[in-house]
Amino acid sequence: MDALLIEVLVQPFLAGAAAPDSLFPKLAAYLELLLKWNARTNLTSIREPEEMVRRHFGESLFAALHLPEADSLLDFGSGGGFPGLPIQLWRPSLAVTLAESQNKKATFLREVVRTLGLVTEVWAQRVEAMPANRQFDVVALRAVDQMEQAIAAAAPRARRTLLLMTTEKQADPQVEGFAIDRRVAMPKRQEAVSGKRSGQQIVILRRI
Repeated sequence: MDALLIEVLVQPFLAGAAAPDSLFPKLAAYLELLLKWNARTNLTSIREPEEMVRRHFGESLFAALHLPEADSLLDFGSGGGFPGLPIQLWRPSLAVTLAESQNKKATFLREVVRTLGLVTEVWAQRVEAMPANRQFDVVALRAVDQMEQAIAAAAPRARRTLLLMTTEKQADPQVEGFAIDRRVAMPKRQEAVSGKRSGQQIVILRRI
């Protein structure tokens, strides 16, 4: 898929915001790697390239637009690199760390970082194994397993903000030491298989 088609597919998530010059060519290279690796490693259950672009790239870029001011970000349970890598491409000056404990996925992330010429760190262990005093301005979580336990592990790493990418049906998280700052509904997207409209949102919690 070429960069121009990717640009068209993610436009609903960008709300007219001006993208960095290199964003769409780098997303095209990223997608090529994602498709190649996903054929042998389960990085995402989505197989249709256009849906990958909308679901993974579009939603991650939408999160980048609503990211508060920050110098550092931890992508907790990064998987195939979402939302951390598209956020890195949107905000090149941001110090992004991708935490992914599964070896094959971490190897994929390193390959994307190398291919795209990024300085993004890949932490190939559980977040709990980081030095106890290591924190980030923002910790982002998207579609991680056992969300409640993940939030509990992520909260001590967040110096200022937790950014959660969830469905609109999920109950508001209750996190000690944090309060909900705002919720932002994502543009509705058509599910490729079911035809239903999917309600996704970003929930931003601020440390109090």
